[in-house]
Amino acid sequence: MKRSMQRALLVSGAVLIVLGAGTLAGLHVATKALKGQVEQALGADSEVGDIVVGWSAIEARDVRIRAPKGWPAPDTLRAERVVVTPDLAGLFSAKVRVSHIAVDRAYVSVWRTRDGKVRLLPSLLEKPAAQGVQPAAASMPTSTSAPEVGIGSIELRDGVLEFFDSSVRQPAHKTRLEQLHVRVDDLRVPSLAGRTGLALDGTVKGVKRDGRVSIGGWAELADKNSDIETTLSGVDLVALQPYLIKASETGVKRGTLDLALHSTVRRNRLHAPGTVTLSGLELAPGNGAFGTFMGVPRQAVVAALKNRDGQIALRFTLDGNLNDPQFSLNDSFSRRIGASVAETLGISIEGLTRGVGSAAQGLGGMVKKLFGK
Repeated sequence: MKRSMQRALLVSGAVLIVLGAGTLAGLHVATKALKGQVEQALGADSEVGDIVVGWSAIEARDVRIRAPKGWPAPDTLRAERVVVTPDLAGLFSAKVRVSHIAVDRAYVSVWRTRDGKVRLLPSLLEKPAAQGVQPAAASMPTSTSAPEVGIGSIELRDGVLEFFDSSVRQPAHKTRLEQLHVRVDDLRVPSLAGRTGLALDGTVKGVKRDGRVSIGGWAELADKNSDIETTLSGVDLVALQPYLIKASETGVKRGTLDLALHSTVRRNRLHAPGTVTLSGLELAPGNGAFGTFMGVPRQAVVAALKNRDGQIALRFTLDGNLNDPQFSLNDSFSRRIGASVAETLGISIEGLTRGVGSAAQGLGGMVKKLFGK
C-alpha cells in the first residue's frame, strides 16, 4: 500500500512536470508568435527586443521603428518599454478595448515637410493605397479589415521629441523637447472618431538656455476640429528665430520668449488669439541703416527695449482657412507678430510701407538717370 502511494505520487509529479514544461513551451511559442505579430503591426522597419506576457498586461522591451528613406532622423520611434494593459471587461463584448498604454523613455521624431504637412510614425499612421484596387471596392468593408480598437489612455513618460521643420529652413530646423510627459485620452484606431484629450508638458532645449512648454485641450482628429491651449515659458529666442524673422533680417544674439495661445479650429477655420513677451532681447550686428527685425526697423526695436525694462509685450490673433493652399501658418505668425511689434512701438505699418515704396521709387529713378534706362 505504501509502495503504491509512493508510485502514485511519483507519477502525479511527473505528469505535473510534463504539463508545466508543456505549458512553458507553449507560452514560449505563443510569446514568440506574439512578438512577430507586434513587429508586423508596427511595420517592416520595426523590431522588438523582447515580449513579456503577464496576467494583466503585455510588455514590449527595446522597441524601435526605423525611419523611411529621406526622413531627417534615423528612427521615428524608440522606447525602452511599452506596457499594454487590456480592458478585461471588454473580453466579454464585441468591442476591442485597451485600458492603458504606457511608454517609458521614448524617442519620437516628427517631420514637417516643405509643403507644411506634418508626418508622425508613417509606418503606423500612413497606410499606402492598395495597388490595382478600385475606389468603390476599396471603400467596401471586408472580413479581413482590422477591427476598431478603443484606447482609454496613452501615456509617454520621460520622453524626447525632435521636431524637424523643413517649411522654415533647409536643411530642416530642429526643435528638441526633453523630460516630456504626454497623455492622450479616448483614442479610437483606425477611425480616429470622437473627441480625444491631449496634455503635454516638457522642456524646450535652447542654445543659451532651456524653457518650458505646456499644451492641453482636445481634438476631433477625424473631423479636424480642436481646442488647444499652448504655453511657452522662458524659451530661447535663438532656437525659435526661424519662426520669427526672415533670413535677410537681423538675427537674435540672446533673449527669451513667453507665449500664451488659445487656438480653436472649426470646419477647418483657425482662430487663435495670443500674447507674446520678448525679454532680454539682444540683436546680432545689424545690416546697416536698413536692417530690420520682424519687419520693423532694427533701431526702433533697440530703442524700445531700452525704455521697457528689456521687455516687449505683444497681442496678436491668427486667423485663416486651413484648406486654403495660400494660407501659411508660418507666414501668418511672423506677419502678425511683426505687425504687433510695430503697433506696440507706435510705428505705422502703412507709413512704413509707403516709406519703403517711396525709397524704392527713388532708387529706381536714380538707376534710370545713371544708366539712361
